[in-house]
Amino acid sequence: MKTCRALTFAGCLLLTPVAAVAQTSTPAPAAAPASQADYRLMTGDQLKIFVWRNPDLSTETPVRPDGKISTPLVADIQAQGRTPTELSQALQVALSSYIQDPVVTVLVKEFATPSSDTTIRVIGSAVNPKAVPYRSGITALDVLIEVGGLTTYANGNRAQLIRKVNGSYVSYPLKLADLVRSGDLKANLELQPGDIIRIPQRGF
Repeated sequence: MKTCRALTFAGCLLLTPVAAVAQTSTPAPAAAPASQADYRLMTGDQLKIFVWRNPDLSTETPVRPDGKISTPLVADIQAQGRTPTELSQALQVALSSYIQDPVVTVLVKEFATPSSDTTIRVIGSAVNPKAVPYRSGITALDVLIEVGGLTTYANGNRAQLIRKVNGSYVSYPLKLADLVRSGDLKANLELQPGDIIRIPQRGF
């Protein structure tokens, strides 16, 4: 009897015949929307994970602030920065230790928004003030690069890192001018989800 080899692409199941064969088994899961094919997952995304023929392993889960997700039988796996297809392939490898030939579909049920509590907001005298998606290990310099750096009129050494601690906002000095102009890595603080960087203008 001729067989087929199961492959995944863009979070869906494809059956590639090893030799010509008529498919008679249970229909494969529907393909994910094309718009998701090249999308890179980020913290705050809500994912729907479907393990074909294994409903007990199918689940919905958010991408955590550390960039990982947890699913039945897979405690922690990196999701942030991967496409849904890449994550589905990684889950298939992880699940293959428990079930035979797993086929996994990953869909983004709800995309993270700029207003998400996991983003880092840059306000004030940046070239392009905006919300930057949090990722594990992100630093002040990483965020500064994403917003295009400081404007000509920015007072970088009077910048503030505003962070919520135990329900209250606390401000910390952030010497961005020393970081950019002098390479002072002591100013390159590691950031947390929900941090706000405020960059004032110089007085005239």
